[in-house]
Amino acid sequence: MSVVLACLDADSLGGVQQVTHTIAQGLAGRGHEVHVIGLHRSPAPFRYVDRPLYHHHVISRRPLDSTGRLARGRADGKLRRLLEGIRPGYAVMTSPSAVARMAGLLPPAFRPIGQYHGSYDHARDTWHLASIRKHYPSLDQAIFLSEDDAWRFSEHALLPNAWSLPNPLSTWPEETSPLDSPRVLGVGRLEGVKRFDRLISAFARSDAPPPWELHLIGDGGELARLREHAAGEGVGDRVIFRGRVPAARMPAEYLAASVLGLTSEHEGLPVVLLESAAHGVPSVAFDVSGGVRSAGPVPVPSGDVAAFAGALGRLVRSAGERRRLGAAARTRAAAFRLDHVLDGWESMFAHIDR
Repeated sequence: MSVVLACLDADSLGGVQQVTHTIAQGLAGRGHEVHVIGLHRSPAPFRYVDRPLYHHHVISRRPLDSTGRLARGRADGKLRRLLEGIRPGYAVMTSPSAVARMAGLLPPAFRPIGQYHGSYDHARDTWHLASIRKHYPSLDQAIFLSEDDAWRFSEHALLPNAWSLPNPLSTWPEETSPLDSPRVLGVGRLEGVKRFDRLISAFARSDAPPPWELHLIGDGGELARLREHAAGEGVGDRVIFRGRVPAARMPAEYLAASVLGLTSEHEGLPVVLLESAAHGVPSVAFDVSGGVRSAGPVPVPSGDVAAFAGALGRLVRSAGERRRLGAAARTRAAAFRLDHVLDGWESMFAHIDR
């Protein structure tokens, strides 16, 4: 069969893109014809797979925010021609925007599937929920990241076609962290929604003594403000901004960490929680979705920096607690191994065909 995975932008650094390329490589490795389609060019492409087994297409060479009506029409024509040249199968549109853009352009031979990588709570607080209510019920399947979120969309958005499929781990590490390095890790884009200012504040208030450091991996527009915030919290010399790290080097970062912190305003099922858990690294996270809870971090009420600092401090001070929670996290992470998740995708395709 053929599987098309379409994103507004398939190549920027982000969770949707990482999961898309991981699923594409996995399904292609099982013998399926797979196409990853980016509707727009990424202004800063990131390479997720060194030797892709799937086909990769970019429809518009213009970034998302620079496309006029005429260019949009030409891009839609190019997309139609591309899809008509792919044998019949499944078209997975990875966001509400992709569904709204593509659903009317699909040839009849494609079974339309809509993904949503956020939580129900996030959708409810944005335009996403209205778009999902409008466009997703007519699709063959609507995919969410946890059973909790799938149920909530089914009940509150009146979706008759809700299904849950978690994000996968791209690999399963054989080595785990010894959890003896004085390092807390944060991973993600340095943008407002990730709220690394809260992670910096929690680290400063956790009573983590020197030589403990907070290492932040990622880049973005908040770098200068976060540096200033770290200095204001009195930990400017112990918050290390690492910039981008290639995907191939991330396992070494997890092995060198003892705790991971996640302070985002909203998340669906962040891969960083799964990757840290697979390396035996315990995590503390704001409890913002069923997907976050399914990954098994120490949950903290959303936005409660004092509670986050307390949970982080307990892990910093107790190697025994780190090892206990790290072992439990790795056991839980086994459910997100790529083969298990790919089995779920193939089961969903079979369900659609019935």
